[in-house]
Amino acid sequence: MPHRFQLGEGMVRAIVAMGFIVALVLVVIFGSLWLKAPDSDAPGSEQPVCDLLAGPCEWEVKSGLWQVELGVMGDEGQGTEYQLTVYSPTTPERFLAVLRGESMYMGEYPVPLRSEGDGSYSARFTAPLCTTGSEMVWRIDLQQGQNALPEPAPLKLVFQTQDKQIR
Repeated sequence: MPHRFQLGEGMVRAIVAMGFIVALVLVVIFGSLWLKAPDSDAPGSEQPVCDLLAGPCEWEVKSGLWQVELGVMGDEGQGTEYQLTVYSPTTPERFLAVLRGESMYMGEYPVPLRSEGDGSYSARFTAPLCTTGSEMVWRIDLQQGQNALPEPAPLKLVFQTQDKQIR
């Protein structure tokens, strides 16, 4: 007569309890990866801040001197228009300036930079408006297409908009 193995009630409870413990440990380990903020890997987390509206931002890397300027062009009723100029010692392909909300996450807005032929790149843009207040701090990250530059800026490039209240 074959002997059948039967689990007792206590053994079933122990297996279920161990399953819950293993699941809890996995959630704790991998949960932090799932709940990670979208920009936590972005450049600039602990970098010194440079306010682009206070004046040009400069830094030097192995390839040479970089300079970034931001000018206010005016407000034509659709928000303030800005002129961004980047002086680069290299010639990046598909050169982009990506706007990211620093004071509040409002998405990412790529701004293509066009070459001016003298090592400078420029673009005109209007930063998106924040409907909850009149002030918004934006960060500009320079990228080569979808990738960071080979020598990323050691500064966090920021500017603050002060758009009119929406009524």
